[in-house]
Amino acid sequence: MKNYKCVLFDLDHTLWDYDTNAAEALNELYVHYELHYKSSEPAEVFVKNFTEINTHLWDLLDQGKIHRDVIRAERFHRVFQSIGIDDYALSLKFSSDYLDVSPKKKNLLPNAMEVLNYLHPKYPLFIITNGFDEIQGVKTTSSGIHHFFKSVVTSERAGSKKPEKKIFDYVLVRYGFRPYEAIMIGDNLSTDILGAHNSGIDSVFFNPQKVVHQTKVHHEIADLLELKRIL
Repeated sequence: MKNYKCVLFDLDHTLWDYDTNAAEALNELYVHYELHYKSSEPAEVFVKNFTEINTHLWDLLDQGKIHRDVIRAERFHRVFQSIGIDDYALSLKFSSDYLDVSPKKKNLLPNAMEVLNYLHPKYPLFIITNGFDEIQGVKTTSSGIHHFFKSVVTSERAGSKKPEKKIFDYVLVRYGFRPYEAIMIGDNLSTDILGAHNSGIDSVFFNPQKVVHQTKVHHEIADLLELKRIL
């Protein structure tokens, strides 16, 4: 077992259950905005379309092909259009409410709390995320995990986003760690894992769906509890 001195986590889809929390918020707002009167599509389709469109936009952002403001300005307009509602002003109001409601949801991925309780006495823990600065802190606080982390580092704060080396260096240099002393846990091969590799940091690919891939990783787990055999 390697003697690591700090542990880096991604947040969304790794600790915080983005899909469940998003679905809860979307279903509530679908009813609140009475979208069932404006579209023939049920809430289930609305949530499904959001997931597909949102994932695509975040992939483009991670690749540097769009600015983060595009997500806020266009995401729900595209989702609305996908269910036959063409009302840009309404989509912006919906987006604003979603950004208020969703981060306050408390669902974590299975065994996240147990693993954090296990790791917290042993290592300084950090979150490195490409998420929006003012939202990620709300997520960690609402879900009851904020106290586990020495810092929640966003791409906005670091002036760089995963997989760029600079965002990882922001944590390592600021807190006095060398790359070989750190390990990164995340669900995204192209941001979390590639970013760790770019920075000389060991990685753990969290792959609960057991997606087949060709990327070389230091460790791969399907359940967060498996971190206990690594750390």
